[in-house]
Amino acid sequence: MITKQIAKQIVDQTMLRLHRNINVIQTNGMILASGDELRVDSIHEGAVVVAETKKPLWITEKNRHLFPRTKPGINLPIFFQNELVGIIGITGDPDEMEEIATLVQLTTEMMVHQALIVSEREWKRKMQEMVFEELMSGQPLQKVIYERINKIGFLNKAPFYAIMLEINPESKSYQSILQGIEYFFQGDSILVGHYQLNEHFILIAGLHEKLFKHKISLLVSNLKKYSSLPIGVGQVVHSLEEVHYAYQTAKIALEEGTSNKSITYFEEIELYALFKNRNSKEAQHFANRVLKELNEKLLQTLQEFFNCNQQLAICAETLDIHRHTLTYRLKKICELTGYNPSVFQDAIVLQIALWCYTPK
Repeated sequence: MITKQIAKQIVDQTMLRLHRNINVIQTNGMILASGDELRVDSIHEGAVVVAETKKPLWITEKNRHLFPRTKPGINLPIFFQNELVGIIGITGDPDEMEEIATLVQLTTEMMVHQALIVSEREWKRKMQEMVFEELMSGQPLQKVIYERINKIGFLNKAPFYAIMLEINPESKSYQSILQGIEYFFQGDSILVGHYQLNEHFILIAGLHEKLFKHKISLLVSNLKKYSSLPIGVGQVVHSLEEVHYAYQTAKIALEEGTSNKSITYFEEIELYALFKNRNSKEAQHFANRVLKELNEKLLQTLQEFFNCNQQLAICAETLDIHRHTLTYRLKKICELTGYNPSVFQDAIVLQIALWCYTPK
């Protein structure tokens, strides 16, 4: 529906060009805005007929008696997406305004379309921000949240990726950046909006990791025209209940990313973040992610292997097992974690994971 604010803009802009009184009227006949302030909030009988018939109505001196408290003029229906959203009335002799009436109708519909599209976009973004804030609470999600998620068209489909950007809401290009992001991900299931201070989030659902990374690279290229806009990408999660963790890691990636990089993935600075706070949720998540497939026997074997400086013979003797058994266990650890305990770089990751690991 047309709001009073939109109605007043239409009246001001149209009267500036036509130099005639204009009324913008609700579908119930109530005048929302008019060049004649005294007519605002009164019922326009002619507009009521237009709302019922969805056709133009000419009020002349001859039929004016049928519409009390009206003046001669042309009243035209205003449509948005094939639905009647209001009526515009032009005061004056209808015979003199016949040529401009259609033009006024089309111009008004364009103004309404633009205003309602912007209004609809703002409403959707506010809803997205409300949903994102609920996801950030880390509390069990209530049924109403899932209803809101469905209403804004966001798919509850794993995996979920959280991206954080710093954008100044006061910048001239602010709206262009947000609209550009929404247009870039058109066809994908995303939430976009403002969270805290200059923090802005993009939450994406259901994309394959390879496609996701390709799209993020393209997004960075598209945003370069708005100067430096660093991006932090969080740890991928597989349920809406874990999205708050994806956000936290994306924020860390944004904060700890180097100035010469446009995009920082949390995995790239994960170890650094862990050293800053060994007992953090991030540290525990890292340890569980790396070691979650290992049973107690394999965890003990791994730690003892490192205690023995990766020397097979000494470790086997310490554990009182055959060397071939130790080799089999180390191979199993590699298969389950993706990290080879005998390779220096992989051993570092496994050792730090063990340091951070808290048995359940």
